[in-house]
Amino acid sequence: MSYSRGALYPPNPVTARGTATKLSAAKDKVVYTSGRTVLIRDLKNPGLTTAYSGHIQNATVARLAPSGYYCASADVTGQVRVWDVVGGEQVLKGEYRVLSGRINDLAWDGESKRIIAVGDGKEKFGHAFMMDSGSSTGEIIGHSKVINAVAIRHQRPFRAATAGDDTSIIFHTGAPYKYERTIKTHTKFVQDVQYALSGDHFASVGSDAKIFLYDGKTGDTVAELTDSPHKGSIMACAWSPDSKQLLTSSADCTVKLWDASTQKAVTTWTVGSGLGHQQAGNTWSGQSDLVSLSMSGDLNIFDPRIADKPARVLSAPQRSVTAVAPSSSDTFVTGTADGRVYAYSSAKEECHGVGGEGHAGNVTGLATAPAGGKIYSVGFDDHVRELDSSEASYAPAAAPTTAQPKDIAVAADSTVFVVEIGAVEAFRANQRVFQTKPAFEPSAIAASGSLIAIGGEDRKVRLNEWDGKALKEIAVLEGNQGAVSRLAFSPDGKYLASGDSSGKLILFDPAGRKVVTTRWANHTARINSLSWTADSAHCASGSLDTHVYVWSVAKLMKNIAIKNAGPGGVNGVLWLDGGKGGVLVSAGFDGCVRTWKVTFHA
Repeated sequence: MSYSRGALYPPNPVTARGTATKLSAAKDKVVYTSGRTVLIRDLKNPGLTTAYSGHIQNATVARLAPSGYYCASADVTGQVRVWDVVGGEQVLKGEYRVLSGRINDLAWDGESKRIIAVGDGKEKFGHAFMMDSGSSTGEIIGHSKVINAVAIRHQRPFRAATAGDDTSIIFHTGAPYKYERTIKTHTKFVQDVQYALSGDHFASVGSDAKIFLYDGKTGDTVAELTDSPHKGSIMACAWSPDSKQLLTSSADCTVKLWDASTQKAVTTWTVGSGLGHQQAGNTWSGQSDLVSLSMSGDLNIFDPRIADKPARVLSAPQRSVTAVAPSSSDTFVTGTADGRVYAYSSAKEECHGVGGEGHAGNVTGLATAPAGGKIYSVGFDDHVRELDSSEASYAPAAAPTTAQPKDIAVAADSTVFVVEIGAVEAFRANQRVFQTKPAFEPSAIAASGSLIAIGGEDRKVRLNEWDGKALKEIAVLEGNQGAVSRLAFSPDGKYLASGDSSGKLILFDPAGRKVVTTRWANHTARINSLSWTADSAHCASGSLDTHVYVWSVAKLMKNIAIKNAGPGGVNGVLWLDGGKGGVLVSAGFDGCVRTWKVTFHA
């Protein structure tokens, strides 16, 4: 057996109310952070998206160098990492602690040699340094509060502008960078400042809903854009590649395109209404892709030729993926830590969010009915919910559970079984039809026909027969070394895989009620997910240890190790089309969904 990397479905940027989210672009790529991960997302070819997972803490901003060879990314602790984007190795060029607190923005100079980082710190709010050595290249001073944004003129003579919560813009000359003047045009927080690529002008936007243009060399105020103004805080601005137009995104749920020479609004797009449609960041990708980020996490792609709505909307998780389930041969759904469910198509390499009233908290389990293809989910809001057949929306009705759900499975008669804290319940047509509170603490569940396997924190697996009205225990299987964390029957029902909190995977024969092997023990932490191929010959396991293993029933000592398949931990594995094409999906803590092409050798 062998494997190769397939497609990567990236998460979307993380947003926070009242805070701008920094996006940037290089040609057709959009660069942003999501949790600890840095994404370089290709809008034209999704398969070329890359992810960088070098940060230990949550990353806040990432910028590609003008040369295209390096990326600088920063985190909440004041750390900046400069790494190579050419080739797949992502070699670290340098790591520097430049501030004592969160870094809000970064900017490269036109020579790709110097970087300015700004944000929050005890001693200072900004730092200018050389990318290869970390040595200082001037002072970023003049602000009395947190700095929100920085921009550098790419042409000599270099200039830099910083904007902060003290309502000020500080203009610096360089290099080395030094204080030149304070610009007091805004009356509230200044959220963003951006230089045009030509270097002739720079723009600023703020919470006072105002937009100003300045001379790029002197810092003199040129104009205020007052035609058709925004009605809420403006969180971001971006220049067109030809430096003639300016894009602004506002908390009033609108995105505006401005002509810099006439200071007039060319186009206004209203994205929607409500908190989820407030705009938190933007960038200009390539010649025609204008990208604006909604608070909901949606990336809205605008085309200047389409005036009434976004040309495309890219949806994806903003938080960890916690569960995964099949929908059809090439589609599947995932649940996330913030209660949302997303549907993916491997054929189209795209993703969309499931509408309707979803879960209010962490999705703890997803299960597909063996007949009819209905998908059910459970979450921390203590409800069982059903997706409609198109995966576009949740069904209106939901069934409440007695306690917090841990896992879910569906029997052959479409009865939905839920393992909860201290109980096991069965539902049919959104009605509870059975409940039991066993003497042990249940932790995992799986179904095969009318056979229901329930794993416990006492390291045992109970086999039960379901007659449509009640569960009858028929056997107890032992062999796990920790609390049973995941169970999965093979499609033919001959095998039962039982993963536990110690990382051990036991293969049982449920008919013979015996252990087949205890040698599937390569994981070093809790097993979070199991998935069988359609021919019941191979089982995949995903673990908190970040690894995925593919095990062979015919050759029990043979396996494929996909190391570091999911930084932070793998929460879900799934064979597309039952594994017939050898495509395995993995997802987890970093919000990325990855596919792997697995080849089974005879």
